[in-house]
Amino acid sequence: MSIPLGKGILLVAAPALNDPNFRQTVVLLCEHGPEGALGVIVNRPTAMSISEALPQVPILEGQPHVLYSGGPVQTNQVMMLYRINQTPENSHQVFDGVCLGGDLEIMERILMEQPGKESFRAYLGYSGWGPGQLESEMQVGSWITLPADPSIVFEKEPTRIWSDIFLSLGDTSRYYADMPFDPTSN
Repeated sequence: MSIPLGKGILLVAAPALNDPNFRQTVVLLCEHGPEGALGVIVNRPTAMSISEALPQVPILEGQPHVLYSGGPVQTNQVMMLYRINQTPENSHQVFDGVCLGGDLEIMERILMEQPGKESFRAYLGYSGWGPGQLESEMQVGSWITLPADPSIVFEKEPTRIWSDIFLSLGDTSRYYADMPFDPTSN
């Protein structure tokens, strides 16, 4: 299955993609156009908590939320991905109630409410491609495209997302699901 490039799709790294920045990653494409593309890696949690990255936000103190590695670009910047009922004006709609933004007030509101459908993820850095770069990578088979699903981004065990996608792609792709990160160690 392959769908055209555009915001709100998942880029799933092909098993042969050896770039260590993207090996066995799943990227939510948040923007795509003539100027290039921007996304965040949804399956690379770090050992760092969000409170370590944003110590100036008191409500985060003691929160167990993990910071994710969004990609190799601007790794000193925190970006927020929200799943919310109403998209605020100062955020960027990605797909079906999911938006990208840096509004800490939304995060604080989500943390103060009872657990529910609204949630967030914080990413250190992002993944970016210049004009035509992602299209070239698609032509050489570096990525598989799938429709984005909020449950993949916000609910699934992050370290299993890539493998679970390959399990769901059918018999010919299933054997990649348990492929080691470093194929030479197989």
